[in-house]
Amino acid sequence: MSFDSLGLSDALLKAVADQGYTTPTPIQVKAIPPILAGKDIMAGAQTGTGKTAGFSLPLLQRLAENADLRTRPHKVRALVLVPTRELAAQVYESIATYGKYLPLQAQVIIGGASINMQTRQLRHGCDIVVATPGRLMDHVGQKNISLANIEILVLDEADRMLDMGFLPEIRRILAYLPKNRQSLLFSATMPSAIKSLAATILNHPVEIEIAKQNITADNISEQVYGIAQSNKRECLSYLIGSNNWQQVLVFVRTKHGADRLQKQLIKDGISAAALHGDKTQGARSKALEYFKTGKVAALVATDIAARGLDIEELPHVVNFDLPQVAEDYVHRIGRTGRAGSSGAALSLVSPEEAHLLWAIEKLLNRQIPRVSDTGYEPISLKIIDAPKKNAPAKTSGRKDYQHASKKTPQRGNGTSYNPRSDKPKSRANSRP
Repeated sequence: MSFDSLGLSDALLKAVADQGYTTPTPIQVKAIPPILAGKDIMAGAQTGTGKTAGFSLPLLQRLAENADLRTRPHKVRALVLVPTRELAAQVYESIATYGKYLPLQAQVIIGGASINMQTRQLRHGCDIVVATPGRLMDHVGQKNISLANIEILVLDEADRMLDMGFLPEIRRILAYLPKNRQSLLFSATMPSAIKSLAATILNHPVEIEIAKQNITADNISEQVYGIAQSNKRECLSYLIGSNNWQQVLVFVRTKHGADRLQKQLIKDGISAAALHGDKTQGARSKALEYFKTGKVAALVATDIAARGLDIEELPHVVNFDLPQVAEDYVHRIGRTGRAGSSGAALSLVSPEEAHLLWAIEKLLNRQIPRVSDTGYEPISLKIIDAPKKNAPAKTSGRKDYQHASKKTPQRGNGTSYNPRSDKPKSRANSRP
């Protein structure tokens, strides 16, 4: 199967070829023809399967076929709703890349950016708007944008939008759209809430399921380190430094935890940036740019980065904290192993998180492999061993992992060290 066989125009095929793509992914093979035919779509697919191109390419073609170039300014004819600013920026970039040979214009509308600048851009006119729900409603309320001419609606990462509480905004947005339109819904999972939403907005949709729901990709190797909470930072710094990891995405639970871990990694001699919702849009964009270009080795992020981040050939993902919702584990580690490349996902799990690990493994219907020798005292991750809420954490001491020089303080006592130069006395070569 090639892109030529999917019915795409020469302009789109040229843009795809410019990116070096020759073979469409399964979601693209199944989604592009019915979208070109004007059908509604309800698609469930794992993250990293190429679904953005799966809807961007046919969307661009349908708009180009019916474009009235005499109309100035251009009216908004397609709306793509996404849950996060980062995903919005990436979808916009994809649309701009694939549509570079077409007479179409797109704009991205997200929070954290100048609303006045966005207003001026909207007044100049565009064919496609990629937006987060909250900021879009701000513009609708200020009458900066009309949704009366929307021909195609895309809900991307629909389950994540519901998780983030965007359902009221989505329903209000739907009220402004023409009933006679094409609607495309893409979701990594299909819980009952998504199916209920789909029933209200889709008209006899083509249902597409690419991979079994909530199952991680085969090309991602997974490991669990059973380790005391107090030793996690030390272990993470050692893994990054001793293995010379140049690019690792580290997930934490809280914004404060992200900032704290970033500072600790920098003290340990590891270049790091933090990404979370309290950062300005400029700071978030800079952190992501530095990570993608290799200026920092570690990006410490909350779950705001769990969906939508498309980092080419990202080799490592670490769960410093396990997610509270089991499904988010799938989305987190799905940042690696994208587009067929291999990746590694490692989770640092304390006894207090044993119940979260149990929920994840129940969802996956399998046990994630344990690292038998972490270099620390063995930790049990059985549910019965997890301490009760508000109980003090039990600290585990290091077995025999100390610096070669006695002048350097032992790791694990809260002091800083440089993992790129410090060497343990034993088992350094046996670490993964």
